[in-house]
Amino acid sequence: MASFFQRLAKVTPVAFGNAFGSQRKSGFRIPFGALAAVSGGMSYLYYVSSPDLVHLDEINEEVGPKVALSPDKWVEFKLQDTARVSHNSQLFRFSFDPTAKLGLHVASCILTRAVLGQDAEGKPNYVVRPYTPISDPDVKGYFDLLIKVYPDGKMSQHFASLKPGDVVEVKGPIEKLKYTPNMKKHIGMIAGGTGITPMVQLIEAIMKNPDDKTQVSLLFANVTPDDILLKQKLDILEASHPNLKIFYTVDKPTNNWKGGKGLISKDMAEKGLPGPGEDTLILVCGPPGLMKHVSGDKARDWSQGEVAGILKELGYTEEMVFKF
Repeated sequence: MASFFQRLAKVTPVAFGNAFGSQRKSGFRIPFGALAAVSGGMSYLYYVSSPDLVHLDEINEEVGPKVALSPDKWVEFKLQDTARVSHNSQLFRFSFDPTAKLGLHVASCILTRAVLGQDAEGKPNYVVRPYTPISDPDVKGYFDLLIKVYPDGKMSQHFASLKPGDVVEVKGPIEKLKYTPNMKKHIGMIAGGTGITPMVQLIEAIMKNPDDKTQVSLLFANVTPDDILLKQKLDILEASHPNLKIFYTVDKPTNNWKGGKGLISKDMAEKGLPGPGEDTLILVCGPPGLMKHVSGDKARDWSQGEVAGILKELGYTEEMVFKF
């Protein structure tokens, strides 16, 4: 439990008392010690009567490798705890067999599914949304999701209603960008809001690998300084890794704000990103408005589509840009 609080200190500047006030009364429902004792020497999957659902449980280790995710079956993961990261964003930690890894690739996401009502025939009405875990893919026993809770967001509102012990169905991983160390000399990133999550996944993979010499430049856009997710974590990574450079910009700066102001501009991109070239890759992730402004949207079939916006004006080609 203590390790969770220590990790959260690097994720968010919000005080523990505010972040966990309501949760401290009940605490974790599954103590780490008890969970480790029960699951030692076991794996975690067994199939039930439903053909498309897998439950976390204990079976013999011979069944397969210790990987919690399944690309073909929905797996139930239990919510361990939550923490508020900003005024409209929360961190959710889900637990599983502490001897297993999630099975996530860099860079990839997962699909989450929840039953929200019934259709006209009385069958379950499923809502499915993709999310990118921000926890280390190599960590065992848990994964973390950082989710912005929208007033009209069906899935985000569902997540916000969850209590420790509740479960969410997950499938994956869904590969986005197949990253290999040193695949490019310089990677530029443009992120807006929760579009930072795949960037964090990739940044951490690069920075923890001493053999990966990739230079990383991040432009991170938000509405206000308080909306900047994971800023403390990113600042620590930047301070300890000379190959990481970060530039923040906000639409509504405060009086003491020292970063950029307004939307990501052509000038910001030109100064903050590596120039076009064979050893350059620019990654973009954010809300539709940012995508259209910076790189253009994906095609209707969800392929990458043509490069447009600021990146096209600066001379980047489709081979140099990847849209999450």
